[in-house]
Amino acid sequence: KRVSKGDAVANSFLGEQYFHGFLGLAKDLPRANELLTEAAELGSLDAHYQLGNAHYFDKGIEEDKLRGIHHWQEAAMKGHVLSRNVLGFVEYQNGNYKLALQHWMISA
Repeated sequence: KRVSKGDAVANSFLGEQYFHGFLGLAKDLPRANELLTEAAELGSLDAHYQLGNAHYFDKGIEEDKLRGIHHWQEAAMKGHVLSRNVLGFVEYQNGNYKLALQHWMISA
């Protein structure tokens, strides 16, 4: 009911359930992507984080590292600690140690 009314939290929660096949739902990655994308558009920072993970780490949704980073940046700029932390990980992996440290200091 809340999903059909455009509730960002409900869309994000249900998308996560479809992504993992929890709560007796069949794993449905296209539906999960649809729900998480809508939740992100409605402002869900958790949805941005989950979409970042899915795209960057190729977890069932089209691998697109730049799109994954974009989702993490959107969430991190609004205070999502886990997104900021993973941006530090990405920068560290790319050899940008100072920028990685900045991300980690902000997320601490």
